[in-house]
Amino acid sequence: MTDATTIRVETSAAYDVVVGHGLLSRLPGLIGPTAQRVAVLHAAPLQPMAESICPSLARHGYAVHAVPLPVGERAKTAEVAADCWSELGRIQLTRSDVVVSVGGGATSDLAGFVAATWLRGVPVVHVPTTLLGMVDAAIGGKTGINTADGKNLVGSFHEPAGVLCDLAALQTLPRPDLVSGLAEVVKCGFVADTAILDLVEGSGAELVDPRGEVLRELVERSVRVKAAVVAGDLRETGSAACSAGGVGREALNYGHTYGHALERVEAYRWRHGAAVSVGLVFVAALARLAGRLDRATADRHRELLSHVGLPVTYGGDWPRLLAAMRLDKKARGDRLRFVVLDAPARPAVLTDPDPALLAAAHAELAG
Repeated sequence: MTDATTIRVETSAAYDVVVGHGLLSRLPGLIGPTAQRVAVLHAAPLQPMAESICPSLARHGYAVHAVPLPVGERAKTAEVAADCWSELGRIQLTRSDVVVSVGGGATSDLAGFVAATWLRGVPVVHVPTTLLGMVDAAIGGKTGINTADGKNLVGSFHEPAGVLCDLAALQTLPRPDLVSGLAEVVKCGFVADTAILDLVEGSGAELVDPRGEVLRELVERSVRVKAAVVAGDLRETGSAACSAGGVGREALNYGHTYGHALERVEAYRWRHGAAVSVGLVFVAALARLAGRLDRATADRHRELLSHVGLPVTYGGDWPRLLAAMRLDKKARGDRLRFVVLDAPARPAVLTDPDPALLAAAHAELAG
C-alpha cells in the first residue's frame, strides 16, 4: 500500500477523507468498534468489489449484509430507498451499526439518505469508486433522491463518519466516467483553487491516469476545497468565515443550476459531469453578459473543459430548460439565483437576471 493522505473535514462532527491506493484495509477503522452489523449498499455492477469487502469486514467481527442497488440515477428514487429501509429492518440494523456505500455519486446520495432517515440517523461511511464521487458527492453530508419534478429535491444533511478514496478503484472506471468527474475538479479550480486550473492546462493524458501523481494531486486539491467550504457552511446558509466568502457552500453549485436542468430535460441520459460542464460554460457566459466577468476568464471555461474532453455546447429547448431551472433548490419564489464569478476564486450570487441575458447565454452554447 502506498502512502495515504488524510484530509480532515472540520465540521461539528469532524471526519477524515483518506486518499491513496490500496486503502480498503482501512475501512474497519472508519466503521469503528461499536458496530455489530454493517449494510454494504453497492451499485450492482460493483458486486465483485462488494464481495471482496464483505469477507474482510466479517473477519473483523461484523455481521455484513450486501444490498445491491440500481445503476446511476435509477437508484435515487423513493421506491429504492423504501426497499433499502425494508432490508435494514430485516437485518435489524440499530443506531450503533453502520451503512457503507460502495459506488459513484448516485450511490452515496442514496445510501446517505437511507442512513439519514433510518432510525432518524445511523452512521454512514462512503467508499466512492468514481472521480465524481471522490471529489464531490461523498464529502459534505448532502444526501438526496430525485422526484418527477427534479433532481435531489428530497434529501437531508447527514455527514459521513469517514470517506475512503481508493484511487485504485478508478483503474477499472470507463474513461467517459473518469472524464466526467473532471468537471467537478475544474469547478473547484474556478471557485477556490486556481492552481487546479493551471495543473489541468499543463497536463495531457496523465489527467486520466489513476496511477499517476497528477490525478492524485487534483483529487487531493479538490477534496481540500470541499472540506474547507463545508467546514465553514455545512448547511448552505452562507458564511463570511467560509473559504468561499459570503457565498459559502452555495459556491459548490457553480454550473449546477443549468446542469441539473439539462439532466432532467434529457431524462438523465447525460452523465452528471457532462451536464455540469455545459452548465459551467453557460454561467460563465451569463456572468460576462451581465458585466461581472471578463471575456478571457469566460473563454477559459470553454477551453479548459474542451481540453479534458468534456462537452461545451448544447442546443436543447430553452423554454423547457428555463422551466426546469425554476425548480432549482437555490431559487427563491419566482426569482432564479445563479452562482457566478466576479473573477477566478471570487464566487458571487446573481439573483433574478434579465431573461434576455439568460436566453443569450443559452444561445451561445449552440455554437
